Amino acid sequence: MNTTKRRIGLVVGTVSVLALSACGGADRVELGTVNYEDFTAQQIYERAEFDLARNNPELAAEVFAEVERLYPYSDLAKRSVIMQAFSHHEAKNYEDSRASAQRFIDFYPTDEDAAYAQYLLALSYYDQIDEVGRDQKLTFEALQALREVIERYPESQYSRSAKLKFELAFDHLASKEMEVGRFYLRRDHYTSAINRFRVVVEDFQTTTHTAEALHRLVEGYLSLGLTNEARTAGAILGHNFRGTEWYEDSYRLLTGRGLTLEVVGDNWLSQVYRQTVQGRWL
Repeated sequence: MNTTKRRIGLVVGTVSVLALSACGGADRVELGTVNYEDFTAQQIYERAEFDLARNNPELAAEVFAEVERLYPYSDLAKRSVIMQAFSHHEAKNYEDSRASAQRFIDFYPTDEDAAYAQYLLALSYYDQIDEVGRDQKLTFEALQALREVIERYPESQYSRSAKLKFELAFDHLASKEMEVGRFYLRRDHYTSAINRFRVVVEDFQTTTHTAEALHRLVEGYLSLGLTNEARTAGAILGHNFRGTEWYEDSYRLLTGRGLTLEVVGDNWLSQVYRQTVQGRWL
């Protein structure tokens, strides 16, 4: 078998009749009803594959663990560790999946499946991102783990997917900043709102939220009477996002007050303009 991914595909795609005769053909056999010490590593491993294929990943993870426990020095023991990580992830037991994946990386750092273990570890964070509220700790953890895949295993088959998920997680962080910023803006807490939108413009420039963040800065600064900053934000919008609705809305806001969209004064936005539009970083 060349890769763990291929092995998993075989498990899901083809279910063979397995050798644990003590199971009696039952759809589910609870751990503890079988004395696994009576069976070979291969038989136990195949039983775990069977449970996984029958959509019982939680039990499969427990049975894979039996291979590791009873035959710790076998080749199947090593494979069972990565399969525990996969099974726990399928069962949405993300902490257990991380623990198994990390154990595989620690014990077998040069193995061909180490990249997949690191990818599973990253997924255990990434797949929980939408479940969290304002606490973005898991998102940062996902970004860090995905970066490990990208940097340590750039030629692996998981690198491309990791890059895509990294971009999505990065965008997610920006969206949370925008969400909080809009909350403050709706309640006329302009300074707090501006601080959130500034984070998006300075730290998340490559995300899909930058254009809206600049428009919200125009709104916030105009509300505070800080026209120089508002005009400069509008100027950046005009150069980088002219074809967006956010530019059109900012254009109407500024010109409606007799203001032009241009860089005015020496403020943090004029520095952003020099760096991103003019390419002047010094």
